[in-house]
Amino acid sequence: ATVATRAAVRTARPPDRLTALLPWGIAALAIIAALWGWAARPKPPGTSQQYIRLGDGTNVGEEIAFLNLSPDGSTIVFRDNSQNGRLWLKRRGALTPVVVPGTERANYPTFSPDGQWIAFIADGRLKKIRLDGGAAVTLADSALGGFGGVAWMGDGTLTFVGPQFGVISRVSVSGGAPAHVLDDTAVAGFGFGGLAPLPKGRGLLFTVCNSGCVTMAVHVLDLRTRAHHLVLDNVSKASYLPSGELLYIRRDGAALVAPFDLSTLEISGAAVPVLEDVNVSSFLLANLAWSLNGTLVYVQGTGASNETELVRVDRRGNATLVDSSWHGDFNSFALAPDGRRVAVGVGSVSGALSIWLRSLAPGPFTRLTFGGGDRRPAWSSDGRIVAYVHDTLNASVVFARRVDGSGPEHLLARLDRQVQEVTWSPRGDWLVLRTDNGSAGAGDLVGIRTNGDTTPVSLVNSSYSEMHPAVSPDERWIAYVSNESGLNEVYVRPFPATNTARWQVSSGGGEGPRWSPDGRELYFAANNSVMAASLRVTPTFEVTAVHRLFDLPVAVYAWDTFHPSWNVLPNGQGFLMLRNRRSIEVQQVSRVVYMENWFADVRARMA
Repeated sequence: ATVATRAAVRTARPPDRLTALLPWGIAALAIIAALWGWAARPKPPGTSQQYIRLGDGTNVGEEIAFLNLSPDGSTIVFRDNSQNGRLWLKRRGALTPVVVPGTERANYPTFSPDGQWIAFIADGRLKKIRLDGGAAVTLADSALGGFGGVAWMGDGTLTFVGPQFGVISRVSVSGGAPAHVLDDTAVAGFGFGGLAPLPKGRGLLFTVCNSGCVTMAVHVLDLRTRAHHLVLDNVSKASYLPSGELLYIRRDGAALVAPFDLSTLEISGAAVPVLEDVNVSSFLLANLAWSLNGTLVYVQGTGASNETELVRVDRRGNATLVDSSWHGDFNSFALAPDGRRVAVGVGSVSGALSIWLRSLAPGPFTRLTFGGGDRRPAWSSDGRIVAYVHDTLNASVVFARRVDGSGPEHLLARLDRQVQEVTWSPRGDWLVLRTDNGSAGAGDLVGIRTNGDTTPVSLVNSSYSEMHPAVSPDERWIAYVSNESGLNEVYVRPFPATNTARWQVSSGGGEGPRWSPDGRELYFAANNSVMAASLRVTPTFEVTAVHRLFDLPVAVYAWDTFHPSWNVLPNGQGFLMLRNRRSIEVQQVSRVVYMENWFADVRARMA
């Protein structure tokens, strides 16, 4: 059963309208039939395709991650999904893949044009390593490997996402200081990924993804003028083929090819489908790669799905499904203070957003709000009220409603800026709001007392982006995330006197801080892992140790860099998280397709 039955009352059309539409329906069926027959056509001579195994012992788990191919088509690189996952090389003709030492926690591997090196991102750093051995070499210290990426350009440079999600930088493969090639405040609240070079240094294709990838689109950056523009909407990833076409993969897993003009950086002709059922990962980037000699490799699987499900995850990373029959388009959630109920944001930006309630025990899923733009729920300390952000045409406000449904919703807070998060302090004395970080200097933390003087108070206001506010159980401290160092890091300040001190908790990246029930630990995510910081809070705040709890695979859990993505269970022995249902579906259907002389097939289809 899905979240809610998507049913509509359909009334019969008048007969004359049906008659008018009939020719169009016949034409549409004819087109579909033609495409079906075309898709089933035999491959051109010399073109072959087969399923291949990556080999035993690689522990790819539920989804094959970060697949890429060498320029000569002879070597596949991929990452396993184990704790501290490493890169593996599967060479043509070899039964067993080999691990690449020194590539722990590597993301986005990409080959050099000569096929002798692999660049990748690990632990917030851009690195390169020779395929024939040797240690990994760090080229840049501020590279993002969540929704991010790296591209090896043809001029001896590498482009990568970082130091912020809205920045693309460039560095020489020999080292040196990176330089920004794109830093556009108009898209600062978004993330960049899926980097792919155009020939002769002409430009760079990249994917723009909003928080959670509710919407995504492929843009092109003109490296001569530093201007960029939209190329394709609702597309996961694109790359430029040597024959002059743009290959792009839609979110539903269909791959198409269209002529692309390098002088104007625009699509110049009609698109033709070339593949279907390409697996699109949890970050909605396609698992597909091709080589200059026409070899193609891709993971076959179902198209992208936004459906998630709630799971309890213990401190060792073991996940237990809350209810196998309960899943849907969940975009946010909040656990009640007693740990027995959950408020869930349902829907997407392109559709109706609403808040629903359910007990974690088996029971009904009840709708709480009906405004059509309600998201990011937060419980009051007594568990009787749920606050949420409500979007209007050009702004947003914070409303609240009693969980028993009695009484209308009422206004809690209004700011002169867009609100992206709301959280209630544990004793209910404060509301803490986070403003939108879609422009430079935004993303501030604002406090509002729930009694007495309700004038908004600036808690953290800087030229950087602050996110993920979390007030400690005793209301003495507030944890949050800031990108002031160039990376998202976790910080703690006194609360509400936030200007009196500041401590950095994470190092090398940190997101989504959450307090333990006793306030003696602070949990956060870093480099695809869940971390725990041990604290001493008397007489003042001090981090005594930081250690890793368990792996946080990007292919499994729905993690949103820009919004809270988890809750701590009241007993402190685990977490409530959202798991991508695609990770389970892919486990059943994913297969690796290896195709030779694929360019001949593309030419035949284009003709």
